[in-house]
Amino acid sequence: MKAATKMTYRDAMRMAMHEALKADKRVFLMGEDVGRYGGSYAVSKGFLAEFGADRVRDAPLSELAFVGAGIGAAVNGMRPIVEIMTVNFSLLAMDQIVNTAATLRHMTGGQCSVPLVIRMATGAGRQLGAQHSHSLEVWYAHIPGIKVLAPATVADARGMLAPALRDPDPVIIFEHAQLYNLEDELGDDSTAWQCDIQTAAVRRTGSDLSLITYGGSLPKALSAAALLAQDGIQAEVIDLRVLRPLDKNTLIASVQKTHRAIIVDEGWKTCSLSAELMAIIMENAFYELDAPIVRVCTKEVPIPYAKHLEDAALPQIEDIVQAAKQMMRKN
Repeated sequence: MKAATKMTYRDAMRMAMHEALKADKRVFLMGEDVGRYGGSYAVSKGFLAEFGADRVRDAPLSELAFVGAGIGAAVNGMRPIVEIMTVNFSLLAMDQIVNTAATLRHMTGGQCSVPLVIRMATGAGRQLGAQHSHSLEVWYAHIPGIKVLAPATVADARGMLAPALRDPDPVIIFEHAQLYNLEDELGDDSTAWQCDIQTAAVRRTGSDLSLITYGGSLPKALSAAALLAQDGIQAEVIDLRVLRPLDKNTLIASVQKTHRAIIVDEGWKTCSLSAELMAIIMENAFYELDAPIVRVCTKEVPIPYAKHLEDAALPQIEDIVQAAKQMMRKN
């Protein structure tokens, strides 16, 4: 068996892109500061020197324009990876993503596909203020014609890009900015990190309640589960990984086993992914529940800049622990 290598989430994503660029000349990277600067999060550092300006393209400050260019390249046989600096800025390209990329296969009766991968950072916790810190993944998970991924582990950061590039439809990969420095050991054997882009993952097994989450909230949920175990509460942690299409089978199987569910979502409660998950559980496992479903979400405010206010606005480990203990006390 090959030895495992310790690496960061950033390095894993970098390796995945490097492998894709080496393996397929149709793959190219485009976005703001991806070339000479090496990427806003240093994921593409060194790529410009190795692959050249034709395949690592610094784009002008216009998300609408360079996402549109990526769509055009995809339609014409290329395999573009388009990087948007943060999900907040992706709203400037919403027309291209929602009205063009997501609809062309349907509108052409299957004659035209858009094999486009869009990567973008999401999430808060770095004191960057409201315009750089929101979690808007659910906006895109709402749209038919798009696959939405949220790798939360080093292995998934390494393994999700390849199947995303093979997909004939647009795929959006949300990388929580708090995860880039996350470290873990990853085996050199590809079986250690290869994954599909269809299923959720059980990150910790348990019998008392299900903690359902994704992205940057996964480490918090796992830490909360470890603390709860010290008090005899065994929490199962479900990492959704894929936000569209949602893996309902894994979700429902967990709830049927534990009979309780807490959803941890860095988005706001109103019209949220957590609300959709609640609806799925209620429609498919209502009679399995021994307690009302609980949501731990971001407060309904723009993300503050001041650290103490930012921390207060976001779901924290202690919030999850408190919600779980209260749920168990009531039952």
